[in-house]
Amino acid sequence: MAPDTLAELLKLPASERIELALALWESLADADCEAAFTLSDEQRAELDQRWQEHLADPGSAAPWEVVERRLKGGDLRGVEECP
Repeated sequence: MAPDTLAELLKLPASERIELALALWESLADADCEAAFTLSDEQRAELDQRWQEHLADPGSAAPWEVVERRLKGGDLRGVEECP
Protein backbone atom coordinates (compact mmCIF):
# COMPACT_ATOMS: atom_id res chain seq x y z
CA MET A 1 0.00 0.00 0.00
CA ALA A 2 1.30 3.42 -0.90
CA PRO A 3 2.16 5.58 2.13
CA ASP A 4 -0.03 8.41 0.84
CA THR A 5 -3.00 6.04 0.59
CA LEU A 6 -2.53 4.98 4.19
CA ALA A 7 -2.16 8.58 5.30
CA GLU A 8 -5.47 9.44 3.61
CA LEU A 9 -7.24 6.46 5.17
CA LEU A 10 -5.99 7.46 8.61
CA LYS A 11 -7.67 10.84 8.14
CA LEU A 12 -11.10 9.19 7.95
CA PRO A 13 -13.39 9.56 10.97
CA ALA A 14 -13.07 6.76 13.53
CA SER A 15 -16.41 5.23 12.56
CA GLU A 16 -15.34 4.93 8.91
CA ARG A 17 -11.94 3.49 9.84
CA ILE A 18 -13.69 0.86 11.97
CA GLU A 19 -16.03 0.04 9.08
CA LEU A 20 -13.04 -0.29 6.74
CA ALA A 21 -11.13 -2.47 9.21
CA LEU A 22 -14.10 -4.80 9.60
CA ALA A 23 -14.60 -5.02 5.84
CA LEU A 24 -10.92 -5.89 5.36
CA TRP A 25 -11.01 -8.48 8.15
CA GLU A 26 -14.15 -10.11 6.79
CA SER A 27 -12.65 -10.22 3.30
CA LEU A 28 -10.00 -12.69 4.43
CA ALA A 29 -10.70 -16.27 3.51
CA ASP A 30 -10.50 -18.89 6.24
CA ALA A 31 -7.30 -20.23 4.67
CA ASP A 32 -5.76 -16.74 4.86
CA CYS A 33 -6.61 -16.50 8.54
CA GLU A 34 -5.29 -19.96 9.33
CA ALA A 35 -2.03 -19.26 7.50
CA ALA A 36 -1.59 -15.99 9.38
CA PHE A 37 -1.96 -17.73 12.74
CA THR A 38 0.06 -20.87 12.10
CA LEU A 39 2.90 -21.21 14.58
CA SER A 40 6.32 -22.57 13.72
CA ASP A 41 7.68 -25.40 15.84
CA GLU A 42 10.02 -22.88 17.49
CA GLN A 43 7.14 -20.51 18.34
CA ARG A 44 5.04 -23.37 19.71
CA ALA A 45 7.97 -24.56 21.87
CA GLU A 46 8.48 -21.01 23.20
CA LEU A 47 4.79 -20.68 24.09
CA ASP A 48 4.83 -24.10 25.77
CA GLN A 49 7.90 -23.10 27.80
CA ARG A 50 6.34 -19.79 28.86
CA TRP A 51 3.10 -21.54 29.83
CA GLN A 52 5.00 -24.03 31.99
CA GLU A 53 6.89 -21.15 33.64
CA HIS A 54 3.58 -19.44 34.36
CA LEU A 55 2.06 -22.59 35.84
CA ALA A 56 5.11 -22.99 38.06
CA ASP A 57 4.92 -19.37 39.28
CA PRO A 58 1.57 -17.70 38.46
CA GLY A 59 2.43 -14.76 40.71
CA SER A 60 5.16 -13.66 38.31
CA ALA A 61 2.58 -12.58 35.74
CA ALA A 62 1.72 -8.89 35.45
CA PRO A 63 -1.89 -7.81 34.90
CA TRP A 64 -2.62 -6.20 31.53
CA GLU A 65 -3.17 -2.81 33.16
CA VAL A 66 0.39 -2.83 34.52
CA VAL A 67 1.88 -3.97 31.20
CA GLU A 68 -0.08 -1.33 29.28
CA ARG A 69 0.98 1.43 31.69
CA ARG A 70 4.64 0.39 31.40
CA LEU A 71 4.54 0.31 27.62
CA LYS A 72 2.78 3.65 27.29
CA GLY A 73 5.16 5.19 29.80
CA GLY A 74 8.25 3.84 28.07
CA ASP A 75 9.11 1.62 31.05
CA LEU A 76 10.54 -1.48 29.41
CA ARG A 77 11.94 -3.17 32.52
CA GLY A 78 11.72 -6.90 32.11
CA VAL A 79 11.04 -6.68 28.39
CA GLU A 80 13.46 -8.70 26.30
CA GLU A 81 14.95 -7.10 23.22
CA CYS A 82 13.81 -8.47 19.88
CA PRO A 83 16.50 -10.41 18.02
